[in-house]
Amino acid sequence: MLIKEAESQRHVLAITVDNEAGILAKIAGLFTARGYNIDSLTVADITENHAVSRITIVTSGPPEVIDQIHAQLDRLVPVHKVVDLTEEGPHVERELALVKVAGTGEKRVEALRLADIFRARPVDTTTGSFIFEITGPPEKVDSFVGLMRELGLVEVGRTGIVGMMRGAQGA
Repeated sequence: MLIKEAESQRHVLAITVDNEAGILAKIAGLFTARGYNIDSLTVADITENHAVSRITIVTSGPPEVIDQIHAQLDRLVPVHKVVDLTEEGPHVERELALVKVAGTGEKRVEALRLADIFRARPVDTTTGSFIFEITGPPEKVDSFVGLMRELGLVEVGRTGIVGMMRGAQGA
């Protein structure tokens, strides 16, 4: 018997929650308990009085699984709103990364040249290394990191993806 697997799709979820202890653990636990993977997770306080936070989660799965995740998140008491940016329409995604590259001579010159092409900014420089800051879509960050591997990549720190709907409306 042949079982057909549903096609997995990447989704960016923007979740508005009460800023209280344990909410991130509840949400992560919801994913863990059901065997769903979180590809990226970011959290930020979004109100002046620190009462509300926004969690951005990137996950993948067939439409039925994404619908189930959405429904289960909606049931959690401290969750105000769940928006699937992927389903809602045009949105902007960005990620920030710090990329440390060690090298001298030609490799150093090439790392600076590529950083300029990718609009990565050196934020720390020594005679033997650079730390570049790069911001953009995840694919751009991935490409930059891949090229730096060949030139002496030492370490990468990534923030995770944040996303927002285009236009005047909020999510």
